[in-house]
Amino acid sequence: MNVTVGQISERSLEVTPQRVELYAQVTGDRNPLHFDREWTARTRFGRLIAQGGLTTGLLHALVVMEMPGPGSVFMEQHWQFPAPVYIGDTITARAAVTWVHEREPIARLAMNVTNQDGAQVLAGEATIYQAEARA
Repeated sequence: MNVTVGQISERSLEVTPQRVELYAQVTGDRNPLHFDREWTARTRFGRLIAQGGLTTGLLHALVVMEMPGPGSVFMEQHWQFPAPVYIGDTITARAAVTWVHEREPIARLAMNVTNQDGAQVLAGEATIYQAEARA
């Protein structure tokens, strides 16, 4: 595995109505919290929020495109969502390597996602395996 304890990587994403719609097309998640302004205005959120999968998807992109990189897959994930992600937010995912297996291509990452105001919208950790292509 090509990571070391303490290594950090970040990746950002603007949460647009188009991304929310595309996610709904792929997954079928058409919760009114994401699409019905009037209904959502009467909830504690007050305005449209993004699907949680968009937030976790940013973490997936960070892992496979940034650190550890191509061939990486999640073995285990633990997420908490302390605040919503609103449509129009820009979110930034940050991963820090906390442990690397001595012999196997496995690592544990502490993960955090914040919005443009610095509010934490996701906290958690994941165990990652990095596959390598055979010759």
